[in-house]
Amino acid sequence: MSPRAGLDTHSLVKTAAELADEQGIEAVTLAALAARLGVRSPSLYNHVKGLAGLRTLMAVYGLDQLYTGMSEALEGLSGDAAVHAIGQAYVGFARQHPGLYETTLKAPEQGDTELKEASERILSLIIQVLAGYRLGEEGSIHAVRGFRSILHGFTSIENKGGFGLPVNLEDSLARLINTYLSGIHCMGSEGKDHQ
Repeated sequence: MSPRAGLDTHSLVKTAAELADEQGIEAVTLAALAARLGVRSPSLYNHVKGLAGLRTLMAVYGLDQLYTGMSEALEGLSGDAAVHAIGQAYVGFARQHPGLYETTLKAPEQGDTELKEASERILSLIIQVLAGYRLGEEGSIHAVRGFRSILHGFTSIENKGGFGLPVNLEDSLARLINTYLSGIHCMGSEGKDHQ
């Protein structure tokens, strides 16, 4: 097995992401990745710190891809239309990259600045979109958590084949986001729910 010319960290991570999307995150091992790249497993250690290091790099790569998709979907939009756009971009990313998406769900460990920064960029983007609803700082955090939970729940069920009824999934997603927005519109300007 001869080493593949031009092997670098980016191409290694991109190939690992493709493998994850095709076969699931559990299929991504250093041996499987080396075989796909046509190199010996030990040569991967020149680029990654073991399997855990590879998965962290994949998470950063995935979050960067997700951020780009959400940002592009937002262009020229605000308010409810912007919330729908980032929700659809999120779900679209998870559909297109199910294995890579799975790597993005882990909270960064202490000292993992690159993963933390990638996560915070997405958080900041969503907070920026929700700023027009005047939820206050704490209210925005609750709203982001709720939105992320809705989108992750939807994508997780869909990716596992759990939506078997013959009803349009795009309509379900739009209605789900509309329901979320109805709740956001009811929140007070300081982020407290009216009861």
